[in-house]
Amino acid sequence: MAVDELYSAQHPLLLSNGAHDNKQNVKIRGFFVSLAKWALKLTMWVVFVAWVALFFLVPTDFGSALYDDWVDATCGTLFGETGSVLLLYSGPIAIIVLLAVPYLLISGEEQHEELLQEKRTPRFRLWTFPVLVDGPLGVVSAAELIGIILFVVFVLWAVYSYTVVNFEMLPSYGDLTLKEKRVFMLQMSAYSFGLISLSCLAFLFLPITRGSILLRLIDIPFEHATRYHIWLGNLIMFLLTLHGLCYMIVWAIRGIVPSEIIEWKSDGGANFAGVICYVFGLLIWVTTLPPVRKRYFELFFYTHQLYILFVIFLALHIGDTNFSKAAGGIFLFMLDRFLRFCQSRKTVNVISTTSFPCGTVKLVLSKPGNLPYNALSFIFLRVRELSWLQWHPFSVSSSPLDGKNHLSVLIKTVGDWTTKLSGQVSDIADESQLELPVQPHSQIMASVEGPYGHESPYHLMYEKLILVAGGSGISPFLAILSDIIHLSKEKKPGLPKHVLLVWAVKGSNELSIFSAIGMESICPFSTDELNIEIQTYVTQESEPSLEEGNLHKPTSPSLLSLAKGGSMSVLVGTGNKIWVGSYVILSTIGFVISLGLLDICYINPFSISYWWYKGLLFVACMVISIFIFGGLVVGLWCLWEKRTIAREEVKEDGEKIDMMQHNAATDKNLCQETLANSYSVRYGCRPDFREIFGSVSDGWGHVDVGVIVCGPPTLQSSVAKECRLQNLKRRKNGPIFHFNSHSFDL
Repeated sequence: MAVDELYSAQHPLLLSNGAHDNKQNVKIRGFFVSLAKWALKLTMWVVFVAWVALFFLVPTDFGSALYDDWVDATCGTLFGETGSVLLLYSGPIAIIVLLAVPYLLISGEEQHEELLQEKRTPRFRLWTFPVLVDGPLGVVSAAELIGIILFVVFVLWAVYSYTVVNFEMLPSYGDLTLKEKRVFMLQMSAYSFGLISLSCLAFLFLPITRGSILLRLIDIPFEHATRYHIWLGNLIMFLLTLHGLCYMIVWAIRGIVPSEIIEWKSDGGANFAGVICYVFGLLIWVTTLPPVRKRYFELFFYTHQLYILFVIFLALHIGDTNFSKAAGGIFLFMLDRFLRFCQSRKTVNVISTTSFPCGTVKLVLSKPGNLPYNALSFIFLRVRELSWLQWHPFSVSSSPLDGKNHLSVLIKTVGDWTTKLSGQVSDIADESQLELPVQPHSQIMASVEGPYGHESPYHLMYEKLILVAGGSGISPFLAILSDIIHLSKEKKPGLPKHVLLVWAVKGSNELSIFSAIGMESICPFSTDELNIEIQTYVTQESEPSLEEGNLHKPTSPSLLSLAKGGSMSVLVGTGNKIWVGSYVILSTIGFVISLGLLDICYINPFSISYWWYKGLLFVACMVISIFIFGGLVVGLWCLWEKRTIAREEVKEDGEKIDMMQHNAATDKNLCQETLANSYSVRYGCRPDFREIFGSVSDGWGHVDVGVIVCGPPTLQSSVAKECRLQNLKRRKNGPIFHFNSHSFDL
């Protein structure tokens, strides 16, 4: 994406004429745009608050009465009781998503201007103030802690409310013995745990829709929202365990365990389907536990695909009416999954490869010029020669301003998959140095999902930046440095004025990674507008292993053949807003039409009443609507993509890469002469964040300081702890530290 396109909001074209009428038109247009944004935002907030309030009200007597009144008033329509519950529970999500589409469209032009305005008033923000820095949840911000508390309060409140209601129902069952009352309460408690877990399930799939309209609306990237999915998954499986365990105890007391387990009711919950559903959920849950996930990642990855069977058997277990309570989030996830599948079908050209002495490799991938991304984006990458099923996430190490027709990623060798990839890149480099044609077995055929990331380049909203990286965590910060330098050279206003990069590595051979962005272009880089300071810590070496002033040098980039593939597909949820919005809206309308046709043509005429069967048909309608109606939009989107790419000149990629290599070669000698003075390298020690942040606090004044961390959990915890400490003891005119994590941890 071009610089002018990214930052056009700062210099509106209408103002360039200087005419009074045009200025007046701009003001009027700005007023109506702001009014429309305000109205849309207010409506979405009202719908969201009402939706959350619904979950708190339903467990009470008052809420149950309202729920029954709603169902009685609406179940006589075409969609029946299922339609009533679907509209009540999943309707709010659909409304928010539909309103988010025009909101994102009209707010896109003002996005960067709003970021620049925010940085003028230093203040605390709930999302960036770390509250909990140690513990099983990792670093938790104030906003996240509020969300956690709300969920905990909801679960406790729901358990209490359902228990009170169950006690009030006891007299209606006649004279019961004490044992019968206890068994009854245990059975109703089991049912209540199921209802509560179903309410939590309504939120489970929302954080993992990678290109979700909702995540774009609140500007939370997928890699950060994944932790919410993990938290909710643990809570839901805990509740489901209580749900099943209570039922098993009741059946054991009554001596009917075998018969109840295999029972498949037609007018109620199919128990056997529920048992199968829980088994799949348990397998997923066990393999997500840190000791299993970190040691057997492939087992975790493949077992996680059982979510498909989990959803299907859940629908068979609870039927269409109850399933519709969680259908909104599941439907949005299915939309995202289908779009990702369509995007990943395209083979992407690997334009060039570079191998670094530390085992890290750099891949430059071809992308269309109209596919946007930000400096802190990431992609999922699959290499078919290595595995047809494995997808691995990598941070993008290039800025969108480096060239609109390519992006690059850095991949560190840490496992079997990355080791094989590194070996393949080395083979290509050897063939290139020997001036041999690249052999077919050495060609890298990649598939890509993404890029994903923040809706806006939030690293530009801070006047001062502290970037803390551990090992390969330097990758996204190379993109940030490149991004800021490009914009600084273009004399763009409102950019970060001081960037401090703190990088901890195990060995000095990792320092060569700096050449991935042409370190010579930023060293030294200190002007009145921008000052970049780099502090590097080599933790496992007591002294330099090379002569002073020299660096480990990577292999020269190896250019690959572009014959078999093309550029990345633009079919991505974080891409074109009009196409994404059309895809979501038309698929939603198609789902409603599919349900209506199902009722008119099949369920009502044939008096279909089996819960499990209607649940299966409900899921089938979701799938069919996405394939037919969503597939229509995807097909038109692909035609638009082909026509757009056809207008671009094919030679643009090569020119961009040649220009990058030429610029790097031009400044190479300057870098070697001044590298020792441009940044400091300390051996045999780790960063002292107390000293670093204390120095910053004393010298940077009353400003917002963005702290971005990419590295292991221990590094994040250490930095978050220091941010919290500095904020709590800050003086009146001291800086405010805003903690941001960019670490992807599956």
